[in-house]
Amino acid sequence: MAGNESGAVVVTGASTGIGRATALLLDEKGYRVFAGVRKEADAKSLAEEGSDNLTPVTIDVTKESSIKSAKDEVERAVGTDGLVGLVNNAGVGDGGPVETMDLDVLRNVLEVNLVGQVAVTQAFLPLIRQVPGTIVFIASIGGRIASPFMSPYNTSKFAIEALGESLRQELAPWAIDVVVVEPGSIDTPIWKKGAETIDDQFAKLSPTAKRLYSKQLKRMDEVLTETASRGISPEKVAKVIHEGIRSEKPKHRYLVGKDAKIAARLKGSLPDRTFTKLIGRQVKMPTDVPSK
Repeated sequence: MAGNESGAVVVTGASTGIGRATALLLDEKGYRVFAGVRKEADAKSLAEEGSDNLTPVTIDVTKESSIKSAKDEVERAVGTDGLVGLVNNAGVGDGGPVETMDLDVLRNVLEVNLVGQVAVTQAFLPLIRQVPGTIVFIASIGGRIASPFMSPYNTSKFAIEALGESLRQELAPWAIDVVVVEPGSIDTPIWKKGAETIDDQFAKLSPTAKRLYSKQLKRMDEVLTETASRGISPEKVAKVIHEGIRSEKPKHRYLVGKDAKIAARLKGSLPDRTFTKLIGRQVKMPTDVPSK
């Protein structure tokens, strides 16, 4: 199929975490990297840390004009050489009880984590076809296993799994590979932001909702903090992304992290009720909550 040891790659969400680690690793490996950021400070920081082959590109995956501008910039730079890789990494986390969720919160997460990935892929796909190259989506073990009070994030990642599956089949005639990467606990800012989001959502709840969900949300805040503390480095995910781009026969899915691999194995082997009880014990959600 594809498989390219060098060439031009676009990475979205390159300001921090997995995206930044991926942009810098691919730069180190000799690729020509276009690192998508939204803030000038992040662009400057990446340019200083990377080589002359790393070019920060301003791109907001929720804005059509921003995506088009970035695509035009990249196309002018690479010409007929096209792209050997597109890493759809930009994403946000959000949560709260489904019962009381502000639907605009859900819409925003889906706009960034799902619709934005489709929009970016549509824009850059003609450049990928020229090589052909590899398209990488950053999902999560949370795209296989959902957690309480994280439904917007989990919904978006479950959807990315389906998107990758469909796109892979559609692009097979052009020998374009589509890879889905599923990290477990990663030491990135998204978990800290997720905990802050839980706090923000709790502050906005009605008195009734606070009475019903305060204990559970407090525990979820603790779970997110614990997750951040035990996460593996984003550089380990970056290495897997590199493998997906360089390999002639990449895996359709890459689980990254011991916790992700164990969870996926248990999910596939245990009855649903048993697995749900296991997750409940793991996250230690309180059960002594108001009945009405």
